[in-house]
Amino acid sequence: LLILDFFLSFRWLVIAVGLVRAYLAKGSYHSLYYSIEKPLKFFQTGALLEEYLLIAKYLPGIVPSSAVLTAFQVMSRVFLTWAVTHSVKEVQTEDSVLLFVVAWTITEIIRYSFYTFSLLNHLPYVIKWARYTLFIVLYPMGVSGELLTIYAALPFVRQSGLYSISLPNKYNFSFDYYTFLILVMISYIPIFPQLYFHMLHQRRKVLSHTEEHKKSE
Repeated sequence: LLILDFFLSFRWLVIAVGLVRAYLAKGSYHSLYYSIEKPLKFFQTGALLEEYLLIAKYLPGIVPSSAVLTAFQVMSRVFLTWAVTHSVKEVQTEDSVLLFVVAWTITEIIRYSFYTFSLLNHLPYVIKWARYTLFIVLYPMGVSGELLTIYAALPFVRQSGLYSISLPNKYNFSFDYYTFLILVMISYIPIFPQLYFHMLHQRRKVLSHTEEHKKSE
C-alpha cells in the first residue's frame, strides 16, 4: 500500500513536471494541456479504482472524508477529462482547462504525500497543514476551471449535437447532451459547498487538535 501511495503521488509529479517543462519551452501558459493530455487521461481514469481501494477499503481511519462527496469529486474529474475536454476539442485551448489541471495536480500531490507519510507514522506538520489549508484556494480554483470549461463547451455541443439522441427512434428515447451539461453545472451548487465546508470542518478539527497536542508537550 505504501508503494501504491508513492506511485500515486509520483504520477501527479509527472504531470507537474510536464506542465513546467512545456511552459519553459513555449514561454507561455496557453495550450499547455496538450503537453500532459495523455498522462492526465490515464491517471485520472485510474483514479476510479484507486479511490475505492484507498477510501472504501484500506484507509478508513486516515481519510476523513465523506465517501459520497469524494465519489462525486472523482466522477466529476473523469467526466471533465473525457466527456468534455476530450470530446469537445475546441475547449482544449481554453485557459480554464489549465486552471483545473493545475488545481488537481497540486491537490493530489499534497493528498497522496499525506497518505504516504501517515502510513509511515511520520507525518510532517507542513504536509498536514498544506492538506487542510491549501484546499481553501485550490478547490474554488478547480471548480471554477471545471465550470468555465463546461460553459465554453456548450455552444459547440449545441451546434454539433454531440452525444444527443433525437426522436423518433426505435427506442423511443431522447437525450440532449447540451441540457445535461447545464444540469451538471447546476449540480455543483448543492454539492460543492458540502465538500468545501466539510473540509473546513476537518481543518478546524485536525489542526486545532495538533495545536493542542503541541501545547501539551
